[in-house]
Amino acid sequence: MRARTHSVLAASVVLALAAGPLAAPAFASPPATASSSVDRDGPDEKALRDALSVVPNQYATAALVRVGDPDGDWHGSAGVRDLAGDRPAHPDARFRAGSITKVVTAATVLRLAARDEIDLDAPVQGYLPDLFTPAFKQPISVRQLLNHTSGIKPGDGLGDDFAEVYAHRFETLAPQQVAASAIAKGPEDFTPGTRQQYLNINYTILGLLIEKVTGRSYASVATRLVLRPAGMHHTYFPGTDPRIRGPHNRGYQAVRQPDGTTKLLDVTEWNQADRWAAGDMISTTADLEKLLTNLFRGKIVPQPELEEMFTTPAGVPGAQRSAGLEYKEVDGEIFWGKSGSRYGYSALIGGTRDLSRTLVCSVNSTDAKSADPKPVLDGITMAALK
Repeated sequence: MRARTHSVLAASVVLALAAGPLAAPAFASPPATASSSVDRDGPDEKALRDALSVVPNQYATAALVRVGDPDGDWHGSAGVRDLAGDRPAHPDARFRAGSITKVVTAATVLRLAARDEIDLDAPVQGYLPDLFTPAFKQPISVRQLLNHTSGIKPGDGLGDDFAEVYAHRFETLAPQQVAASAIAKGPEDFTPGTRQQYLNINYTILGLLIEKVTGRSYASVATRLVLRPAGMHHTYFPGTDPRIRGPHNRGYQAVRQPDGTTKLLDVTEWNQADRWAAGDMISTTADLEKLLTNLFRGKIVPQPELEEMFTTPAGVPGAQRSAGLEYKEVDGEIFWGKSGSRYGYSALIGGTRDLSRTLVCSVNSTDAKSADPKPVLDGITMAALK
């Protein structure tokens, strides 16, 4: 496979941390450098370069991209490392992968199922009797946690809006507390397995399940069963540590001020303990590419358990999520993958099941948790799938 690496370097940036209107940054893009050329039928280099050329801007301060194809692959980076200077974004930076953590959690559960340590059809109440109350009369299978059809309500967090959670960003909310708060609310009013409702709580409880059946911490089990076999040597679970260890590009959140201006707050340091098995993983684009390719090739989760990751629940209207993944149809082709976001960071992995095209990217979005369209991430995705 032939590879090409391209960096869009920022020469200067006019985005500022101080309160003030967000202005489009001024920067220069040098010609692409390459270790070798990309075959004609490989990734569309021009489209990818164009998608990155807008960074940094008001939507993102940095972006890292890896696109894979049987005829070649393409690696690119753009933007700045931080807003205090004009150093280019670190191309091998670590970042918060958010809900891509769920792919690792699902793979860990499925590996334990392959070893007969977990029964996917068994009620989770039987594994965690001290967690569930008598209000949960209907059995909830492990598989229903994996595919988000459990009917368990969301757990409590450290606030209801950005300002509130930002004020508590260094506090610890243990996953056990999150799970207990969800169970205390009672079940939803639908039969488990009949509706798909994407919620972190399903994977928080799966983390507790992993610890219960193995007698070890979630992080140690997931590392042993998934990260190490995948060769993900720069990925880790931070626990209560608010820092991102190793090289990283800082993350920012755009906050509207009373006078109508926008301020960028540095949100890089943040205790993610409450996200845990649902979303606290820190990784790199190279490591996530290894996760995607090794997983799809059956090198992490064996058959038949791997089919759970490419099977949506039958009889559930509109279901597009499986165990850890979801699918999208693009121009008649099915792509399986997962997105993730924490404040300051948006990430995406995905590809066709035969790996004829793969995409891994990290964008330092200035409004990562918003449901609004994300022009930089969307532009990269469109270019990658051409």
